[in-house]
Amino acid sequence: MDEKLGGVGAFDPNIPEEGPSAPPAGWLDDVHGYQGHQGGDGNNPLYPPPPAFNPQPEQNRNTLVPNVRVPTVSEDVARAALLKFVESKWKYSSKPARNLTFKELKPVTVYRYRLETYTETRASTWQCEPYNGQPVDGPQCGPSPPPWDVPVMMPARYQDVVEKVRVPHTSFVKVCHKCHGCGRIRCSSCHGHGQKRCPFCHGHGRTNNNRCTSCHGHGRKRCISCHGHGNKQCSVCNGSCNLLHYILLTVTWKNNISDHIPDRQPDFPDKKFEKVTGDPFFVDENQLVYPIQGFPDTEICQVSNKLISEHLNRFSATSRILQQRQTIELVPLTHAFYFYNGKEFNFFVYGMENQVFAAKYPTACSIL
Repeated sequence: MDEKLGGVGAFDPNIPEEGPSAPPAGWLDDVHGYQGHQGGDGNNPLYPPPPAFNPQPEQNRNTLVPNVRVPTVSEDVARAALLKFVESKWKYSSKPARNLTFKELKPVTVYRYRLETYTETRASTWQCEPYNGQPVDGPQCGPSPPPWDVPVMMPARYQDVVEKVRVPHTSFVKVCHKCHGCGRIRCSSCHGHGQKRCPFCHGHGRTNNNRCTSCHGHGRKRCISCHGHGNKQCSVCNGSCNLLHYILLTVTWKNNISDHIPDRQPDFPDKKFEKVTGDPFFVDENQLVYPIQGFPDTEICQVSNKLISEHLNRFSATSRILQQRQTIELVPLTHAFYFYNGKEFNFFVYGMENQVFAAKYPTACSIL
């Protein structure tokens, strides 16, 4: 079917060119307590909490930790763990695991210290939506509350949650900055003409002395982007001509975690501990926790003091510290030595899950 150019929209100089999708700088007024927005995407001022929101640590406060017994693993448990490990390795034979002779099961004392600091952070940005006569909660309804006075429902502690809240009394209506209140914008593809030069004949209407079959000799084709109208509905206001602007507050609750395991066994990769659990024999929880002292492993005491200080300095400047928790876990680790076919081998059993790490195994062949 021949393409007709009839009905193509005439160029309308009153329809503006496409403007920025975000309000330009200075387009929006500052609202008391929310200054700093420059307009545009990604502009999201962060508001530190008032000093009264964060507690101050007491001087010379420390926390005592009870002694703990080092767990042991029996030969039956070690053998069962090794058999389970071998079953997951299709190249390994289970025969050595069934018939090995244990030489020694050596428990290794491994502590994992963990500090959790649960924080709340508040930031804001201007948002807008097409205005179609909906209620406007603006300054006429009262003063807008400061960022940290906006009420929000706190989630369960130590859960990472993000909530977005429209700040009360910050809304107002303004002409759309993209279409300048026209509801439509000039098509950027055809520059408002509704037609584009034919790409096959380059506007000549003929190719190889024959009428161009693509544009049927017209030299121009209807613009696909605007369907020949020369303009399109504004994508920001959806043709409503006006926008309802408001401040959106983003409240972020985050559990900030720092772990430390002293390296007590050079033959065992410490990263393996990340995927297993330990026995949390000591848990200390408060709005602020205090450094551990008097624990047999002095490295744990030093790390506790260091991480508590780091968390306080890092998070109190920009966030509200809601709660802290420090934990010492005893992570089971047993170094198993055994004989098979006259040769000595070894493996590790670690974690409450009795996982196995073996740097070398007697055979690497089909399971027998």
